[in-house]
Amino acid sequence: MSAAPVRSPTLRPHRMKKDESFLGKLGGTLARKKKAKEVSDLQEEGKNAINAPMNPSAVDIHPEDTLLEENEERTMIDPNSKEDPKFKELIKVLIDWINDVLVEERIIVKQLEEDLYDGQVLQKLLEKLADRKLNVAEVTQSEIGQKQKLQTVLEAVHDLLRPHGWTIKWNVDSIHGKNLISILHLLVALAMHFRAPIRLPEHVSIQVVVVRKREGLLQTTHVTEELTTTTEMMMGRFERDAFDTLFDHAPDKLSVVKKSLITFVNKHLNKLNLEVTELETQFADGVYLVLLMGLLEDYFVPLHNFYLTPESFDQKVHNVSFAFELMQDGGLKKPKARPEDVVNLDLKSTLRVLYNLFTKYKNVE
Repeated sequence: MSAAPVRSPTLRPHRMKKDESFLGKLGGTLARKKKAKEVSDLQEEGKNAINAPMNPSAVDIHPEDTLLEENEERTMIDPNSKEDPKFKELIKVLIDWINDVLVEERIIVKQLEEDLYDGQVLQKLLEKLADRKLNVAEVTQSEIGQKQKLQTVLEAVHDLLRPHGWTIKWNVDSIHGKNLISILHLLVALAMHFRAPIRLPEHVSIQVVVVRKREGLLQTTHVTEELTTTTEMMMGRFERDAFDTLFDHAPDKLSVVKKSLITFVNKHLNKLNLEVTELETQFADGVYLVLLMGLLEDYFVPLHNFYLTPESFDQKVHNVSFAFELMQDGGLKKPKARPEDVVNLDLKSTLRVLYNLFTKYKNVE
């Protein structure tokens, strides 16, 4: 009979060591679970606070938006506002404008928060608009470097805007923190200051959820944030005229004014076998305005001075701008309207231009 195989001795740890190891692991696990539960509870508290009766729809809140220090506050756009067509249009117009300005830089912006927060695109945009070079590092990866660049860029922006009465509604932290509200306020101000050849949608407002931490509890409020007013107000032209009153308080008389102006312009354009039926569209390319000025001042406008069949936006702006120069040469003040507004079919701007002509030339045969 063969002998039973000899088993190698098994080393067993001391019982106390095993218990200590087990309790240590258990304690660490419990601590981690407790910490995770605290974070989860705080996030849930934030979500529940946001989903208050004021706003029954669910609000998409990032976890970091609910982890606040005492007296700290965060703002976020109500999801319903993000679906507002005018809000979407504002973002699209601004993105298209930035991409047009920076086309030579081969920069393409797709999302404002993600593409502008580090200051790189804002630097290039301001340099192009203001035609000046900023003394900043071209590429910065660190947060400190990005904020330093943003500080330099925003200081240059503030130097441009403050003398014109703009209220500064952004700062380095909000831009770098990808706060879309702050970024939009900044871009609207830049577009207006540099007279961008775009038409921003007017009266764009959004609902903003403000979360504050007071005595350990999250408190929420809903406020309305105005992003755009009217083009004239944003341009700083606060003086009102008869057309403001007409549009605001007497829209029924608008058709009478339009008929009078159509009669006036056709009296002269008919000499060239031209006729106007729609003021807001037929003067938008500037051709009729240029021809009308030649007829009113009794001279021939050389065809090489303007585009007889303009195709692009820039060509139309050129025509209207040229017509404005002819008006000033004829003794009229510089029109209150912008050429871009006329090209963008802004009826009030077109009526202002034509009414000034009517006032000066109404007795011209």
